Amino acid sequence: MNLARAFLDHNLPDRADKVALRTVNRDYTFREMVEWSCRYGNLLRDAGVLEEDRVLLALNDGPDFAASWFGAARIGAVITMMNPGVPPEDWTYYLDYTRARALITERAFYDANEPQIRAALHGGLRICVVVDRDRAEIARYGTTCPYGNTSADDPAVWLFSSGSSGKPKGCVHVGGDFVFNTEMYAKRVLGIREDDITLGVPKLFFGYATGTNLLFPWAVGATTCLFPERSTPEGVLAHIERFRPTIVTNVPTMIQKMLDCPGAASADLSSVRMVLSAGEALPGELYRRWTERTGVEILDGIGSAEMFHIYITNFPGDVKVGTLGRVVPGYQARLVGPDGADVPPGDIGTLWIKGPSNAICYHRDREKSRTTFRGEWTVTGDQFCIDDEGRYRYCGRADDLLKVGGIYVSPIEVENCLLANPAVNEVAVVGVEVGGLMTTVAFVSAHVPPTEALAGELQAWVKSQLAPHKYPRHVRFLDVLPRNDRGKVARAELKASFT
Repeated sequence: MNLARAFLDHNLPDRADKVALRTVNRDYTFREMVEWSCRYGNLLRDAGVLEEDRVLLALNDGPDFAASWFGAARIGAVITMMNPGVPPEDWTYYLDYTRARALITERAFYDANEPQIRAALHGGLRICVVVDRDRAEIARYGTTCPYGNTSADDPAVWLFSSGSSGKPKGCVHVGGDFVFNTEMYAKRVLGIREDDITLGVPKLFFGYATGTNLLFPWAVGATTCLFPERSTPEGVLAHIERFRPTIVTNVPTMIQKMLDCPGAASADLSSVRMVLSAGEALPGELYRRWTERTGVEILDGIGSAEMFHIYITNFPGDVKVGTLGRVVPGYQARLVGPDGADVPPGDIGTLWIKGPSNAICYHRDREKSRTTFRGEWTVTGDQFCIDDEGRYRYCGRADDLLKVGGIYVSPIEVENCLLANPAVNEVAVVGVEVGGLMTTVAFVSAHVPPTEALAGELQAWVKSQLAPHKYPRHVRFLDVLPRNDRGKVARAELKASFT
């Protein structure tokens, strides 16, 4: 089994001339993408990259990302991906941590991080390919490339965790993980089909987007649309009108920004039949605003780098607002209490998930691997409860669940309550210790000028909607909430900022 064969080459010869990839500048057929991936594979092999050697991609989204991804897969190298826009010290971290034999990047990123790259070239890095500088060199390689000696159980891709508790960790996945989730989630749940066109807000270095906007569409011969620039609400709306996608991969923060964008009311979103959301909790109020505007369902789900992709989700035509839906076929879930026993329906427990796409381990972190990967089960650290219909409701991370005055409080519940207030744009609720006692702080980005009176009104709002003990004891106003490179709220940064 080879990922290039499973997701790209199988489209030949029947779909050779079909558009595989659309960009603002031009379209690329499946034949062209196969040929360019072979050029990259031959280049890497010629540079001495062997099976299971790591190849680090530090690229914007575009044809070179897709071609080099499958070029590395073709020869049996292990694909690692990073956000190319991170600071130089993070480049040093990724180059050292992956011990990559090859780096594929762009001139702007090379120029900004040349000392770090040169240092790596004096170590184990054998080649640095700068795609917009070395285009002629890449083009001279042949358009056929033999597969490496790969199987479904060989290491194939590292997906990085979000790094919420330190530096990102590489989750080591074998090739079969990607085929399994594609069959169960993309094909069986989403019903992705050949005539679909996909567009993504998150970037391809993020495993969520690698699946929905590269592997899933090409698995069925559909078309993906890629753009290199950072996602903005204005840009995403313009790309939807330009490319006419049928499936849009999104995140709650961008959904909110798109609705608040001045051009949202007049934007033509009629091509979209399905919106996917993951990465952070989708507030029910935001779902209602979106469906009122567009009439299109949002399929909110949860996945992780440890499992490759989505394993619990709302299904098409079966969305229950405020829940993450049901378990994807082929996966099993448990909610486990502190005593190690499963909790009864309605109680909060830690989610354990089992399925054939779980990672082997975290690279260079044996202790964390042992606590997370327990036989066939992956311990997520996410807190859930399940209702009588078998639908899962997200209650936050284990380290986010707060015990205030001896009673547990779910930050997600308080955040959803505050988001229903017209004055609130964004909010994150965190727990901090004050005088040795846990207290709650709501960090709020508001639509109106922040005042002490507004803080009191928001506290009163929560008291009127939820049990009184759940109101935030402190309200701090920010222009915007800090986020990591995957778009998640940087809660640790918020906690550290409270004085």
